[in-house]
Amino acid sequence: MERITNYSESIKALKSAILSSRYKAATLVNKELLLLYFTVGKFISEKTKKEKWGAKVIDNLSTDLQTELPGLRGFSATGIKRMRFFFESWEEYFLTKPSIKGQSSIIDIEEIAFRPTLLDQIQNTDNESFKIRPTLLNQIENHFFKLSFSHHIELIQATETLEEKIYYIKKTATEFWSLATLKYQLKNKSFSNSGSLPNNFLKTISNEEIRNKTLLSFKDEYLLDFINIEDNDEQDERVLESGIVQNIKKFLMSLGTDFAFISNQYRLIVEDEEYFLDLLFFNRRLQCLVVFELKTGKFKPEYLGKMNFYLSALDEYVKQSHEQPSIGIILCKEKKNKIVEFSFRDFNKAMGVSTYKTSTTLPKAFKGLIPDAETFKKLMD
Repeated sequence: MERITNYSESIKALKSAILSSRYKAATLVNKELLLLYFTVGKFISEKTKKEKWGAKVIDNLSTDLQTELPGLRGFSATGIKRMRFFFESWEEYFLTKPSIKGQSSIIDIEEIAFRPTLLDQIQNTDNESFKIRPTLLNQIENHFFKLSFSHHIELIQATETLEEKIYYIKKTATEFWSLATLKYQLKNKSFSNSGSLPNNFLKTISNEEIRNKTLLSFKDEYLLDFINIEDNDEQDERVLESGIVQNIKKFLMSLGTDFAFISNQYRLIVEDEEYFLDLLFFNRRLQCLVVFELKTGKFKPEYLGKMNFYLSALDEYVKQSHEQPSIGIILCKEKKNKIVEFSFRDFNKAMGVSTYKTSTTLPKAFKGLIPDAETFKKLMD
């Protein structure tokens, strides 16, 4: 009897919380919605631990809430479990007041704030370690509430560390990532790849602020899963280029929101001789032209000499007076960082070397378990 009474009170408590938060499916502002979901998640989490609520109880809870509040959205059994997941994923990082006052039939929707101890744990969302200052705390909270519940669930499921979560929260909020864009950036491992490519920016870019922005604008590896290249011969560089141009929107998503596409095979004329740049972009954040040269094989030191020449010509003939010097990226299939490091030493133009992987790249765990492309070809013959 007591168990039934507690359950009935729980229904009343949740109904009251939903109504008191002015819940209307199409009109509730995002912050209020997140606070409601966080509070409901806390309530369900506590009930699960204290009263051993299982999946069946949550299923019944969802059905009964629909009966009490016809037309209610977001409170399916799966939705309620996600609310619990949302709360439990952030529980240790937030301060909350007791949500239940005196009796279980009242749930108080409380404001939540990052714990003060977070100041000593968090890292800069641009991957540079530092102890965050209290003045930045509100900024992080503002970013947090700009994300939809679906965004939060997606990034919680795909990240492990707090630093990763904060990085994606900030990027999503400031660059207005859609849910599809966030999924793509998570799949592309934007956090771990950002700012880690071999480069000569320290020597070639004197302004520290611009240098840091430049470093964070490029990745060590790009995911080009919309392209299928079977062989690593030179003719496939045009295939790679064609695949990128045909899917330029997806490639821009991989690069980031600050890039604007100018042209492929961009024509330069130096002393009556023609030269063609594979891909030319403009980066709004860096205010400079960016060249991507595509290579389907391993990185070779001679690639940098050609890129240095291209950048000099761009700065002389194309760059506007108010723009920063051009930057070049060699995008290749493979690289050895020590070879890249030695190759950079005598060049004065800002360059970096990144790699790409495509949908034909087999995860290490599966290598040797199924035949490779060459073996398949032989079997077909």
